[in-house]
Amino acid sequence: MKRTKIALASIALVGAGSLALAGCAGSGSSDSSGSAGGTITANGSEPQNPLIPTNTNETGGGKIIDEIFAGLVYYDADGAPVNDVAEEITTEDPQHLTVKLKEGQKFSDGEEVTADNFIKAWNYGALASNEQLNSYFFEDIEGFSYDEDSELTGLEQVDDYTFTISLNKPASDFALRLGYSAFYPLPDAAFDDMDAFGENPIGNGPYKLAGDDAWQHDVEISLVKNEDYDGGRKAQNDGLDIVFYASQDAAYADLLAGNLDVLDAIPDAALATYESDLGDRSVNQPAAIFQSFTIPQTAPHFSGEEGQLRRQALSMAINREEITETVFQGTRTPASDFTSPVIDGWSDSLEGAEVLSYDPDEAKALWAQADAISPWSGAFQIAYNSDGGHQTWVDAVTNSIKNTLGIDASGAPYVDFASLRTDITNRTIQTAFRTGWQADYPGLYNFLGPIYATNAGSNDGDYSNPEFDELLSQGISSTDPEEANADFQAAQEILLQDLPAIPLWYSNVNGGFADTVDNVQFGWNSVPLYYAITKG
Repeated sequence: MKRTKIALASIALVGAGSLALAGCAGSGSSDSSGSAGGTITANGSEPQNPLIPTNTNETGGGKIIDEIFAGLVYYDADGAPVNDVAEEITTEDPQHLTVKLKEGQKFSDGEEVTADNFIKAWNYGALASNEQLNSYFFEDIEGFSYDEDSELTGLEQVDDYTFTISLNKPASDFALRLGYSAFYPLPDAAFDDMDAFGENPIGNGPYKLAGDDAWQHDVEISLVKNEDYDGGRKAQNDGLDIVFYASQDAAYADLLAGNLDVLDAIPDAALATYESDLGDRSVNQPAAIFQSFTIPQTAPHFSGEEGQLRRQALSMAINREEITETVFQGTRTPASDFTSPVIDGWSDSLEGAEVLSYDPDEAKALWAQADAISPWSGAFQIAYNSDGGHQTWVDAVTNSIKNTLGIDASGAPYVDFASLRTDITNRTIQTAFRTGWQADYPGLYNFLGPIYATNAGSNDGDYSNPEFDELLSQGISSTDPEEANADFQAAQEILLQDLPAIPLWYSNVNGGFADTVDNVQFGWNSVPLYYAITKG
């Protein structure tokens, strides 16, 4: 597959001066003279939680959150940061930033967006007692604590449109992170009743909810153009309906029938034919998506030396080359690390990467060594959500494991993504489970820190390794991008030994669109730029 890297060294914090975050909105921007009419229909999934930015870390909710809120910056189609609510972001050094907002920006209820809306939202997300899934993103700000409620003392309001950020350690990519949803502002109304707000959120982005009953749970959510939004993502259509399909096959059938405008996931059964079915309306391009499965650190037989041996054995029992060719028709590439080839700093030559190669003899030998410590008992299962088109590859992976190691291995289906995520989040899941990462922002650290650092918000397997954490800290503190990436690569070599997740493959975004829409473009992270789509 063609691989296009996203180069980000130019926006690292390298000293005093203004960050390169200003300017035109890039390829995703469009004229603000008005929409071409019509409401866009797209596929999605029921969000796991109410739509609160600091508590949404999965794709179903994230897709919606990103359309109804606007942050300091957003990422254009190529992954470059562009100022949104921010007028400018300047740095004195890698630990101190000053943010100046554009004046006159509004939430959809008419409240003006000010510095206080960011400060209050970030403090809410960081408070330990609020148990927000994205609290990890505030870890680098002075005053943050995992153990007790503590105000983010590193946030200081200068005036209505200006605030400063002081970090507790250098974070070379902190400005780049600010386009992620955890950093969105909240209106004052949110703090009256956060639970109720999450069911009917008031945002400041290109779209807003169509009404009090816009979110029909397990069915769809209806958004309309937010006329008060005045940033680079101004909607060129009248609205966006995101339909929560029970299966990708149903979504694809609706696309072919003209009942769906944009689809960002092709079912396995159609991978061999969708490009001929859709012609120049088909999409097949690299994206910042990594797929894996995770085995909880507390699972029987998977802790200590025995667990390390079994994880390595399972990894080497999987024929990734065969699965990506036969199941995915070459639209996936076997993983050689834990990140993505489209991100600057990616490497396919890490020490220990051979553990990701199919080697049945070595897999059997490693499994036997683990059996010598404690004999294997029971079955090995990988949980997945049935509404996401994952059954075929899970069956292929578990069959490869079963045939190689001679153990009982199978998939464990959940009815939908929200149900699976609930058991994972609550730590009640009893099996391995499918995992993956669609980048929040285009940087190597984003594939590592939020998922594998001790206490990280998306560390679903509860992995902890002090040596790994230290390398992450070194990398994120470096003002030299090459040095930072070297540390991140060294950190990955520890992951290749411990395998807190079993890397599988990198994903292309495979999708398509109907002949009812124009100006369809898929972004660096696989999500269509809905705001730019026109419908006559």
